[in-house]
Amino acid sequence: MSVYKAIACIQGELAKEGIGKNRKNQTPGASYMFRGIDDVYNALSPLLAKHGLCILPRMLSREVVERKSAKGNAIFYVTVEAEFDFVSAEDGSKHTVRTFGEAMDSGDKATNKAMSAAYKYAAFQAFAIPTEGDNDADATTHEVVSAHVSPEQLADLRKEVERTGADLEVLCKFYKIDALPELPASRFEHALKALKAKPTLAAPVQEAA
Repeated sequence: MSVYKAIACIQGELAKEGIGKNRKNQTPGASYMFRGIDDVYNALSPLLAKHGLCILPRMLSREVVERKSAKGNAIFYVTVEAEFDFVSAEDGSKHTVRTFGEAMDSGDKATNKAMSAAYKYAAFQAFAIPTEGDNDADATTHEVVSAHVSPEQLADLRKEVERTGADLEVLCKFYKIDALPELPASRFEHALKALKAKPTLAAPVQEAA
């Protein structure tokens, strides 16, 4: 099939020089060079046209989690699962590559960055593009802290603890925390579901006077 011939030809041309790291991370305290999505597009676009290969993306799923940066600001962590159809313009033969992309952003660009990451690493793997060092580097880095349950979520948990008479010490030990307010937000649904599955604590029987 022509699709594999096209992939092999592009791989052969990229093997000569690869894609160099010509961009520098601008985050204070983090110094390293990286290759961005524009570098991948610039290297691939003429080769894709030359060898008649199309790369068509398809997003399968998207997950977003809100976290807090070390400074206390909201930051969004997005993971996308994507498929890329490598299609030969010569005979329509196709090969599909599935990969994931992850990214964080304090604004509205996390999903865009995650999609770019998915494309970038699908290309690196499909074409075996030569790289050096850490090829997961992006233009920015973020220091994050685990987001704890919100006051509303904490109230729901305490209500269930009171209803069931659950042992808080055992509960905290299970989730490896010192106190219930330290429960990660990502574990809230699991904890609440487990508590809701417990029966209501029976009221003590009062003896007749």
